Amino acid sequence: MYIDQTGVTIHDRDRATPGFTIFSPIQDDRVFLTDMDGEVVHQWDVVGRSGANSCSLTPEGNLWMIEKSREDGPVPFSAGLIREYDWDGIVLWEFEDNLQHHEALRLDTGGLVYLAWELLDPEVAAALPGDLPGTEHEAGIWGEVIRETDADGNIVWEWRVTELDAEAFLFHRNAVRRFYGHANSLQILPDGNYLVSLRVLNLLIIVERSTGKVIWKFQDDELGGQHDAQMLENGNILVFANGMYASDMTHSSVWEIDPKTKEVVWKFKEKQCAMNFYSPFISGCQRLDSGNTLICEGSKGVLFETTPECDIVWQYVSPYWREHPVFTNINWIFKTRRYAADSPEIRNRV
Repeated sequence: MYIDQTGVTIHDRDRATPGFTIFSPIQDDRVFLTDMDGEVVHQWDVVGRSGANSCSLTPEGNLWMIEKSREDGPVPFSAGLIREYDWDGIVLWEFEDNLQHHEALRLDTGGLVYLAWELLDPEVAAALPGDLPGTEHEAGIWGEVIRETDADGNIVWEWRVTELDAEAFLFHRNAVRRFYGHANSLQILPDGNYLVSLRVLNLLIIVERSTGKVIWKFQDDELGGQHDAQMLENGNILVFANGMYASDMTHSSVWEIDPKTKEVVWKFKEKQCAMNFYSPFISGCQRLDSGNTLICEGSKGVLFETTPECDIVWQYVSPYWREHPVFTNINWIFKTRRYAADSPEIRNRV
């Protein structure tokens, strides 16, 4: 939808879910925690400046931040610097790998699991079927690695996207050949396995940690380069379907998928006109304790909350614009999360 104002533009106080919303504008060096009226109640000054600026709060109330590494990575979507800050902005812990991108998570062992690029062997790359020929990165085709480290930063486990059957998991016919996989979200499941979103394959998978085997998969071109896949407490999977290849005109939606039946059991679509809601990249979603869903329409810098009936009960438009070398001015947001005032993350600090 066309929006000519910023800040909170919709707030149904009876149906919206109270709490505090965290986000960091892409290419910015700040993280904002805002209240339901859009007022900044806390701010961290960070390195930032990455193409995602993924941020969240830990159960201890610290800031978990993925930002631009000191040394530029060879891939445009690299981030590389992973930090934990306390409430006052003091760096408590950091790890750096300039091939890291999009997502990184702390493990109970004190180690880390993260997504990283890996340049494919030229023969392997040449044999990959599908997509648009002649659109490779100047270095070739970048594949995907899920990489675990121990508390000292030593690599202890890896899984590669080349372990997939390339004939079964094709590039989308309109995808460029820069990346095979292009993972953009990673979740540790209760059983220790990994839920992964692979954007250019329109594919969600669960990788069994003990064997490295793919034990569940869901592929559908209607996902259109999806983001922010996560398993809910009810066992279903919530995902932002960007909809780049939607068959009924280009639009985004949010899906809740039953992994047992692979049926979409709930979907958010914009009521007035589906094409009003569209972000071809980035973006995310979160199921709130109220049953409502918080959605980040990333390429418009819009955060909004919807009821199960798809009524929008809260909406915020980011006023934070940054210069971008290709897209001029942007107010993009990779994803967002909301925390209740009495949650462990907030602990009544604000």
